[in-house]
Amino acid sequence: MSASRRSGATDEIGPDGPDGPGGTGGTGGPGGSEGPGGPDASRSGPGGTRGPDLLAALLDGMDAALCAFDADGVVTHWNREAERILGWSAQEAVGRQGLAGWAVRSADADEVEARLMAAMRAPGRQVNEFALLTKDGGRVLVRTQSAAVRGPDGRPAGVYCAFSEVHAQIDLERSIALSEALFEDASWGVVLVDVDLRPAVVNGYAARALGSGRTTLLGRPLGELLATGSEELESALTHVLAEGAPPAPAELWVTVRLPDGKERRRCWRSGFLRLASPLAEEPVPLGVGWLFQDVTEAKQGEQEAALLRFRANQLHRAARAAAECEDPAEAATVHLDFALAGFADHALIDRVAGGPLADGAPGPVRLVRVAETPTGTPGPSRFGGQAGLPARYAPGHPALQCVERVGSVRASAGAVPPEQARGWAQSRQWPADTVHVLCAVLRSRGRTLGVVTFLRGAGRNQFERSDSTYAEDVAVRIATALDLAEATGTTERDGIDGGAGGAGR
Repeated sequence: MSASRRSGATDEIGPDGPDGPGGTGGTGGPGGSEGPGGPDASRSGPGGTRGPDLLAALLDGMDAALCAFDADGVVTHWNREAERILGWSAQEAVGRQGLAGWAVRSADADEVEARLMAAMRAPGRQVNEFALLTKDGGRVLVRTQSAAVRGPDGRPAGVYCAFSEVHAQIDLERSIALSEALFEDASWGVVLVDVDLRPAVVNGYAARALGSGRTTLLGRPLGELLATGSEELESALTHVLAEGAPPAPAELWVTVRLPDGKERRRCWRSGFLRLASPLAEEPVPLGVGWLFQDVTEAKQGEQEAALLRFRANQLHRAARAAAECEDPAEAATVHLDFALAGFADHALIDRVAGGPLADGAPGPVRLVRVAETPTGTPGPSRFGGQAGLPARYAPGHPALQCVERVGSVRASAGAVPPEQARGWAQSRQWPADTVHVLCAVLRSRGRTLGVVTFLRGAGRNQFERSDSTYAEDVAVRIATALDLAEATGTTERDGIDGGAGGAGR
């Protein structure tokens, strides 16, 4: 049975029925007249589809339940969704006078029918909630939208009523409200990416994170928005389109291009959802829902905490190993070797020529290279400086500045071509691959013993203030070992004191 009455009942509500223009087309009881045009109703659509057949197909394909009444309150239409919700088939529903006694309790029927039929006299749609009866005697709370059906002359000819279960309607409203909230007030970024991996919808949080406006981001390739990290992001989106959502969030490091030309390094904890059309028989991908939160500060805090733990552990291990060295000078190089792990590529120790330097001592400072780490192959630090020849440091050299200031000095070649960077390093008596330098003064018993220099290549970042703190901790331990070596005469015995000994100058 179709959603409308196929035989012996009115096919549709409207004019040109047996009662003339504006009539209801019959009372709707069994044995009534045919719909508009009678049995030979006009054909429409490809292949000469009958109008009532097309109407029945449309009504039966609706996701919402629908019923209709003529002006006298007789049920004229009843689709499959209405049958699914209430259990009453179209044969059982169409042609009944009102809903009393079968779809609505008799005690409630007058009020329900009055509110439904009131839509004939009211403009627009009327929304109500009713408790309807199912065929097996149960009750279902539904939300209805009803409106008048008018004839060509504008007079009401009946009422149609679309309804759905309240919980289903509430679920739909919640879904819509959730979507609107995500794209307006969410405290994390939400981006809908189409199958071409271009943003289709962007919320406010995501627009701020990407450094642009919500509308200016739409349709732009991700590579235009991100200086680095776009390849990883596009790879993740492609994987989601092909395989579905990953089981856990992913953390992506990206560099965002800002409108003023600057770049900003950020870490986004991202979740991905594959979007598929609910209207297709088989899932058709519409794109990817990308949700993310900026966790840069948290990740940097975690990294700094992990780095501090590692460095503290290295200092502890170095102290344990140095305590087992009979030679204090060897203990100094043990501290140097342990400090290199994860901190620098190379390191070297320079001692003040002629012995420790007291504060305020006049005269130029000369430094002698006494130990350094190998630059070719990995291995322990090597002793040197037996000849006591001063290093060829030009005035203004970072190591000399470190002694003069009695504090740490950082230096970098900067963003220069590799050939220029090599010349910069070699002119300062450092390995050719050096790009970043940190010098820490060696102090013990109120005197300056020398300088420890840490060197990094182009593959590492510049030294920062936190690195200076760690280098100073290492320098204290190296200076203590060298001072002990001098006090016990080990430096003279090993030939690494860099010149004539002395308690000071």
